[in-house]
Amino acid sequence: MVVSPGWVPLLPLLGFLTLIAIPLFSRREPPEKVTALIGVGSVGLAALAAAVIAATQFAGAPGAAVNISFWSWMQVNGLSLDFGFHLDWLTVVMLLIITGVGFLIHWYSAGYMRGDDGYRRYFAYLNLFVCAMLLLVLADNLVLLYLGWEGVGLCSYLLIGFWYRNPQNGAAARKAFIVTRVGDTAMAIGLFLLFREYATLNIRELLDQTQAAAANDPTITLAALLLLGGAVGKSAQLPLQTWLPDAMAGPTPVSALIHAATMVTAGVYLIARLHPLFALSNTAMSAVACVGALTLLIAGCSALVQSDIKRVLAYSTISQIGYMFLALGVGAWSGAIFHLMTHAFFKALLFLSAGSVILSLHHEQNIFAMGGLRRKIPLTFICFTIGCACLAALPLTSGFFSKDEILLHAWQAYAGFNGFWLAGIIGALITGLYSFRLLFLVFFGSEGSASAHCKDANTRGMTFPLLFLSALALLGGMLAPPLQAVFAESGEATHPPFWVEAIAVAMPLAGLAIAAWLYLLREHPHDAGQPSTLARFWYAGWGFDWLYDHALVRPFLALSRVNRNDVIDKIYRGAAVASRELHLLVSTTQNGQVRWYMATLAAGTILFLALLVAL
Repeated sequence: MVVSPGWVPLLPLLGFLTLIAIPLFSRREPPEKVTALIGVGSVGLAALAAAVIAATQFAGAPGAAVNISFWSWMQVNGLSLDFGFHLDWLTVVMLLIITGVGFLIHWYSAGYMRGDDGYRRYFAYLNLFVCAMLLLVLADNLVLLYLGWEGVGLCSYLLIGFWYRNPQNGAAARKAFIVTRVGDTAMAIGLFLLFREYATLNIRELLDQTQAAAANDPTITLAALLLLGGAVGKSAQLPLQTWLPDAMAGPTPVSALIHAATMVTAGVYLIARLHPLFALSNTAMSAVACVGALTLLIAGCSALVQSDIKRVLAYSTISQIGYMFLALGVGAWSGAIFHLMTHAFFKALLFLSAGSVILSLHHEQNIFAMGGLRRKIPLTFICFTIGCACLAALPLTSGFFSKDEILLHAWQAYAGFNGFWLAGIIGALITGLYSFRLLFLVFFGSEGSASAHCKDANTRGMTFPLLFLSALALLGGMLAPPLQAVFAESGEATHPPFWVEAIAVAMPLAGLAIAAWLYLLREHPHDAGQPSTLARFWYAGWGFDWLYDHALVRPFLALSRVNRNDVIDKIYRGAAVASRELHLLVSTTQNGQVRWYMATLAAGTILFLALLVAL
């Protein structure tokens, strides 16, 4: 059976259009079961189509590639583009992640959002989100990719601010939209530069042409850095990471979708798709690796001191995406995508488990108000434990296999000890510490103020996605995608010394041990009281919001207030006043006297003749 790749993004789009069009035909909201059937079913069918494509056209063929052109899209001033898709194993892996994990999140959402007055609108936005992300990864040219890129930005705004009656949610949505626009602008400039130099934005043609450029060519370097600017915006990396923790204002399944299957993975995909371009510039590669290394450490430290269960997971996402950027920067292309895949499994599991905790505690999110929940919500406890083990990369979990591959390549890239490998090792220790801090504070110890009122909120519909994601999180390490042909990797590399592997295994276990000593064996958690100055600094995201507020936002607002009646307005007002006064002056000449009209006509004729003679 042959399935056209066009069905994969089209099915969620049809779901979106159907849900949006319902008010045109009925004044009543449809039953929630009907809405869920359309919203969940359309993504489920897309996942089935993606699975069929993978099984029939790519199974057993690592070098397989499919190109499809649907119609001629635009021909403008030398730019000729088709609306077309390119599929290889990188695309297929992304399709399976987006539709597969997205389907499970949709399924969970059907129970989680039950009773919400925006139920239909929620699923409409969610379907559009999936469609835009699918369009992004399928695109065979950078303009179509950019269309999907902006589409996920729009949908993130709609979903983060879904509960718009709360002003804080609207502020978080605007912040995400504006901050990511900074990166998007840099990316757009990079596309303009590439088109000016190579007269094409078709990805395959562009990469073929750039291979003729000299190594470290300044134009290539500048274009790659501008594209990196777009990637750090969408993937919440330094210095544009500030929007993601506030994005927790949206419903928890939205957080799962943004963090696991869409949005933040877009930047990783962009760099991986254009890896031949980045590989031509040592400066760009070093910049990608540095961004990843710094981000994974800074975000990991912030995750250590958060008190909101979702913000801990948000900072952990920033940190884990940092690992992917580190992998890309050292040339571990397959390792980055492998970690993207395993991260999608366990991060979706963690967010959905957190959603069950929040519902069971009547929307309480403060981890210091929890405690002792393992006895009251045992299924959620088991799922959350699996997620934390994978996030910390404990041995034999999916996170262990993908993160170990990244650390291995970081060591090999510089033939021994280096700063990038060291950053990854320290990050592994921090990840183990904050992962199990979260687990122990929520599920162990004495009951907090919210735990006494805990009632298991998991429905049968919410249970299956948790169990399925738990299986994927545990076994996903055995599903390493065959990407060597896509990235032209040989697979032959010098194995590091035994002690390097031993340290990589030991760091997460050391983080677990420290977390157990601080939060499990002690009667009171060591950071439940007054936080230190350093903890407050980390809690505030290392002061980036404060810096941007004082360096950019406040000066702009102050200038706006001072310049409220600015010069431009005065010019417009002056033009209006001059026009009005001139009209009044000219209107006085219309007095109805024939002699005046004749004299005016004669004077004008004489003036006209004089000008002709003078010229």
